[in-house]
Amino acid sequence: MTAEITVIIPTLNAEGSLPQCLGALMEGLPAGLIREVIISDGGSDDATCRIAEAAGAELIKGAASRGGQLRRAGEAARGRWLMVLHADTVLDPGWAQVVLDHIHSRDAGTAYFQLAFRATGIMPALVAGWANLRAGLFGLPYGDQGLLVRTADYRRAGGYPDQPLMEDVALARALKKPLTALPVRAVTSPDRYRKSGWLRRGARNLWTLARYFAGADPEHLDQAYRR
Repeated sequence: MTAEITVIIPTLNAEGSLPQCLGALMEGLPAGLIREVIISDGGSDDATCRIAEAAGAELIKGAASRGGQLRRAGEAARGRWLMVLHADTVLDPGWAQVVLDHIHSRDAGTAYFQLAFRATGIMPALVAGWANLRAGLFGLPYGDQGLLVRTADYRRAGGYPDQPLMEDVALARALKKPLTALPVRAVTSPDRYRKSGWLRRGARNLWTLARYFAGADPEHLDQAYRR
């Protein structure tokens, strides 16, 4: 019997990216992997919620805070595993077999995917390469890389904290277990980097992470990050 997976996707005005994210999940249905898809929306005023409902996903609505959105979805999840994805992330074809092999392996534990951007050039490759290196060396994948975690382990770690930023880092630290890098790309949108500049946004991410480790309030970090 295959393990049951709950897919969790936090959204906020994601009508442009959500269909492709959901479409890539379809290969998990014949494999019997996906029990449910939960869309945790933070107050979209576009077609995001209609898209989610048309796809047959369970829709949860609440305040816009990625940590809070993920926490609400995690509390509602009924699968034995959680697979958390961002709405602008698309898994490469073949992901279902890789995930199936992983969760049926003897020492199956928390895992993440390999970050890639829908962009060509040296900067997208460098930023993605650093993210994958950071995740491998320090066990700190960001949300863009997705997360595959046993529901029991997730809840034992306290789940995602209700905070607007660094919720992914907080959970990874709370799990206190080595994470496995799965050989599947999680291809995400480069729009935020293009708007801010690849180097500038990359440096801002590092500075924000350093401040978080130093004890800065995630609410204050989020305000500064948005500016």
